[in-house]
Amino acid sequence: MNIASARLIDGKAYAAEIRQRVRSGVELLSEQGKKVSLTAVLVGGAEAARVYAANQAKTCSEVGIEYRLLELPGDTGQEELHRQLHRLAEDPLVTGIMLHLPLPSTLNAQQAQYAIDVIKDVEGVNPANIGHLLYGHPIISPCTASAAVGLIESTGVPLRGAEACVVGASRIAGRPISLLLTERGATVTLCHIDTHDVAAHCRRADILVVAVGKPGLISGRDIKPGAVIIDVGINRRADVDAEGNRIHRIVGDVDFDSAREVAGWITPVPGGVGPVTVAMLLSNTLRAARLAHGVDHVW
Repeated sequence: MNIASARLIDGKAYAAEIRQRVRSGVELLSEQGKKVSLTAVLVGGAEAARVYAANQAKTCSEVGIEYRLLELPGDTGQEELHRQLHRLAEDPLVTGIMLHLPLPSTLNAQQAQYAIDVIKDVEGVNPANIGHLLYGHPIISPCTASAAVGLIESTGVPLRGAEACVVGASRIAGRPISLLLTERGATVTLCHIDTHDVAAHCRRADILVVAVGKPGLISGRDIKPGAVIIDVGINRRADVDAEGNRIHRIVGDVDFDSAREVAGWITPVPGGVGPVTVAMLLSNTLRAARLAHGVDHVW
């Protein structure tokens, strides 16, 4: 295949479609007197987290979701954090909850995620939500996993019967992605740190999802001609521009230039999975609100 045969999967355009659907859904609930709200919990005052929260507030406002930021001091204990999360779970004015990570080193993030209400868990990080995903009836799925699978489906390439390979077995990306693909009828190979000859598995895959966090891990020689490539990785790499200035570029786990010569479809980085993950958070927030208001049902 030549370069022209690899079609870009436009994450920005797909994210815009999701946001429009969310906006319409929020408006419909509003007409029924039902509000959609998201409360984000931030422990400690890291500047980067505050900037992210401000961007999140703006994104929510654009689709009509009420956003609140609950800031807790950096010395907040585990018991107090859980108390605040339980309080939000019981508050009828709060329909969605998320917890900003990383937490201070004195706190256990996994224990805190257990304390997030399953119905209001807009990031799908409560292990109970992962369990429901395993049993084939997800309540709310992790945002990155939903984004990756949604982008695959947007190509129109059939999943049922396809050979899929997921490289990376993290709890919020690789593992749930493999479950969602299996649920859709794909035959999935999940590669992890102990997998022998990862490239051999990749070369058999009609659909290849890479979510490791290692720039350039997969190149064109590791890809089956015509495959769908979803690059979940977001890595900062030092580089030099045309004028000799040192800069940093955002790159994925897939070597884009060589992969696009072989792939049938491929996501760029940035502009692929990233914007769709943000949009999926909004979609999950709407889903949580519909569950909280009794419009949707768990199953």
